[in-house]
Amino acid sequence: MKEQGWKWEQEGGGDTLTRNQNHTRLIWCSSEFHKLLRKIQGIPPIADHTQLELTVVFNACLCLIAQSQFLEAESLLTQATERVPQMTEDGPFASDPPVFWKIALKSVGNTALNPCVMYLLCLQWAIWLATCKLQTIQELQNELLSVFETLSSGVWDEERSASRRMSSDIPLPVMDQRRLIELLQICTFIAQGAERLSEGRSSEALAGLQSASSLPAPRTLISYTHFLSGSCLAHMNRPQMALQCYRMALETDSQCVCALYQSMLIYRQHGNTQAEIQALRLLHSTLMLPSATEASPAGTHLLPSSLLLQSQSLSSLLSVPSALSVLHSLALKCVLHERVAEGVEYYLDLLAALHTEDQHGVHAGGPSLPKLPELYLQAGAALLMARRPADCMALCDEIITTTLELLPKKVVLKEPEECEGETRAACAEVEDGVWMLLWVGAAYLLQGHCHTHLRDWEQAVTTYTRCINLLVKVRFKKRGCQPQIPSADMVGMQGTNLCILQRLKGLSLAGRGISFTQTDQLREGLRDLQLSIQALPEGKCAGLWCGEVLWRLGRKREAVACWEKTWSFTPHFSVQSLSLYLQEPQSGPLLDSTELRCRIEELCPTLSG
Repeated sequence: MKEQGWKWEQEGGGDTLTRNQNHTRLIWCSSEFHKLLRKIQGIPPIADHTQLELTVVFNACLCLIAQSQFLEAESLLTQATERVPQMTEDGPFASDPPVFWKIALKSVGNTALNPCVMYLLCLQWAIWLATCKLQTIQELQNELLSVFETLSSGVWDEERSASRRMSSDIPLPVMDQRRLIELLQICTFIAQGAERLSEGRSSEALAGLQSASSLPAPRTLISYTHFLSGSCLAHMNRPQMALQCYRMALETDSQCVCALYQSMLIYRQHGNTQAEIQALRLLHSTLMLPSATEASPAGTHLLPSSLLLQSQSLSSLLSVPSALSVLHSLALKCVLHERVAEGVEYYLDLLAALHTEDQHGVHAGGPSLPKLPELYLQAGAALLMARRPADCMALCDEIITTTLELLPKKVVLKEPEECEGETRAACAEVEDGVWMLLWVGAAYLLQGHCHTHLRDWEQAVTTYTRCINLLVKVRFKKRGCQPQIPSADMVGMQGTNLCILQRLKGLSLAGRGISFTQTDQLREGLRDLQLSIQALPEGKCAGLWCGEVLWRLGRKREAVACWEKTWSFTPHFSVQSLSLYLQEPQSGPLLDSTELRCRIEELCPTLSG
């Protein structure tokens, strides 16, 4: 068994073995240590055999902890420590864990049993960390600090080495015990810092984390201390200092993606778009790299830090979106900030990645991706903005051909209160039908914009009409009323399906009206433009073109009133908050507001006379 313990420590539990082989060996070692322990504990405790017994207990417990068998390990620790009074002729220990260990440490005093009990307490410390019992650790803070200082000094190690040289029966520990206490120390600082931060105690968390950053530990753990320090500073509204800490985290560990992600959020919050885009690009490329696991320091392979850091608070702070979600954010941000060509390429990369089985770098947490038809529509709108109408129409064709046959013949939207009596399945079926209809309608709308861009007015009218005919299938039912065609005054929160429906309707009517004006069908054009304004009062294109048609029809006073009303309208939301395909097209026939104002100025003397 002594030889077995030596082999494990030298080979590092996995440097040369596959993970499965490592797990098999771990189970075998655990079984052997338990067999040996049953033999030892089958006789009354003898002080001369204490170091042998407690070292075997240490090894057996460590193997159980490494397999996440925390209850079994804790039970074994308790049983072993309860035998100590029989060796020291003290009374039985208390059952309360903090009191139990305080009495255990006091009972052994400065005897040879002291380091053995201390090492067992370290294992109990590891179990408390792994099971997120930070309050218990806090109650024993002074004792644990004393254990850390005593054992890290190395004095006891020299005495135990001398004991082993005198007796070949004492096995080696399966893990370097000094490395163990160093690991426990920094993991405790990290776990406590994350918990305090989540509770709003940022200043208190920051003090502990900054002191932990100088402890001996793997790079990954040191980077966590810098990252969490930055998170504390961000919560304290000190963004520049937070960014410095995130930079230190990345300098310590280049794959500390949570630091990159939080840096990006600070840039976004402060409107630094170029830095945000750069951070998104770097974050995506880092997430796409193969996951590089840092080699554990010698003697710590059995107990990875991830086993000790499992608190929900820390997991939440360390979470980042998936690589595909970051790529989507990057594409959208580029398109919205005049880097359309770059954004289009990112969108195409995203669609290509979604059609492959190999999706690298998927991390838990963060915002989820929109559904595939939504992504197709966003990419199509970006392609149109990049003056690539043929590619846009191809994407829209794919949405239409895969969804059109699944559309319901009629859709009735209801107020939330109206749905309370229906089953969840029925509500979900209606919701799915609504979204399919909206996606196909949006695809027709984008195709209409493409034909307008290509100045194919007849085809534009046909395509916009398909969109309109689809959207009028939707009815909205208010409580106590019959289903009716939705109107602008029924629209509630921005982004709801009723709001999207009204925007699609307003934009398609405006597109068809503008197309009619290009073929001198002014009456038809005026009709559609006025209907568009009713459906979407904030529509700028419809308002300006409605005034233009009125002007051409000789109704100049009405034209001026229409233009001025359009310019004075203030939307209650940001245009950038809309999906790309719901924004007004920037191609096709556009009117220059400066030229229209010149017309008004020329007309004013005539009107006043």
